[in-house]
Amino acid sequence: MKITFLLHNAYAVGAPLRATLALAAALADRHDVELVSMLRHREVPRCAVDPRLRLVPLVDIRVGSDDMAHPLFGAPALDFPRADRHHHQYSRLVDLRAAEFLRAADADVLIGTRPGINAYLARFGPRRALRIGRVPLRYDAHGAPLLAELADLYRSLDALVTTTEAEAARWRARLPLPGVRVLAVPAVVPPPDDPPAGPEAKPAAAPATSPTAPTLVAAGPLVPGERFDLLVEAFSAVCAEQPGWRLRIHGEGPERDRLRSLIDGLGLAGRAELAGPRTPDGAEFAGATLAASASDAEASGPALVEAVRRGVPVVGTGRPPGLAELLQDGGGGGVLVPPDDGRALVGALLDLAGNPERRRAMAAAALENARRHGPGPAAERYRALIAELRATRRARFVRRVFSLAPAPAPARRNERS
Repeated sequence: MKITFLLHNAYAVGAPLRATLALAAALADRHDVELVSMLRHREVPRCAVDPRLRLVPLVDIRVGSDDMAHPLFGAPALDFPRADRHHHQYSRLVDLRAAEFLRAADADVLIGTRPGINAYLARFGPRRALRIGRVPLRYDAHGAPLLAELADLYRSLDALVTTTEAEAARWRARLPLPGVRVLAVPAVVPPPDDPPAGPEAKPAAAPATSPTAPTLVAAGPLVPGERFDLLVEAFSAVCAEQPGWRLRIHGEGPERDRLRSLIDGLGLAGRAELAGPRTPDGAEFAGATLAASASDAEASGPALVEAVRRGVPVVGTGRPPGLAELLQDGGGGGVLVPPDDGRALVGALLDLAGNPERRRAMAAAALENARRHGPGPAAERYRALIAELRATRRARFVRRVFSLAPAPAPARRNERS
């Protein structure tokens, strides 16, 4: 069986990309697996690609490439959804290359990995192939305009895969897709390139100037939605009772100067550090004592997954998709608190900062959950899904045929989820 993954840019970096590459490699143990990258911005991928995976780039955006001289390179995309936040990275040339590739694809299974690419898959994917769209974002994070563009397109897919059961239920309730299997496959936690560092080998009461001081690590773009200001304020309260702790924040963004002023104003100089850009592989969490996020957005989800896969207990909000199930399924490796709740955040941090035994137990649980959510189990879930889709293809086709009325307007709600 041949399986093709459709990626935004296989030459980039990030936890979601590494997770997809790990899943593809696990599937390659028994199948022919191909990676198709819509864009290519460098000669060699930054993330390690299993040599069994065939990588096919569609549009070369390196300076001086022939594609950049193509007359359609500068024309805006028409088939890629306009409401997708990545629309500005796509062009009419990408539209045409994606359509050409998909119409001629010989894969048995085609898997899209984000909303705009799922739209390509729905428009141009051959009907003889199983077409699976992965949905890494929360339903409400799509926004009404994007959901309106996707509503009819998604009805032609065979399956829509979310990262949590709660999100799968939300899609089923708010956007009926007759004949489309909507289900959850937890986000893959790939094994770290470096072994777990055993953070609890460090003394819990080491002075702040010591390289072995217990360290709280956070990572993400320095933007308002990540709420690093709330995390810094919470850390100030932690220091009042646990003065040996340090905070290290990795990331860049427009909030840097304001965060620096906040750190200085709270008297945390020397204890809290803005450590510069994030590493491409999450190595900033190696050796951390705790990882944390106060994010009101979704960008911190992959960062905390990087911590969990290194056996670092985490404290975070329940908003990033997949995080709650990753931590709580099987005992968990951390604590989740409500967004914007500074008191709950302080309480969770203090509870763990003063309890080395609990941290050790959570570290072990984090490693176990990372193993259970590894690429091998995820590959088995996809094999089972593919078998189910094949067995139900006729029945799902009949459901789709008898539901040919235009898709209803996607439901929108104001509740926070």
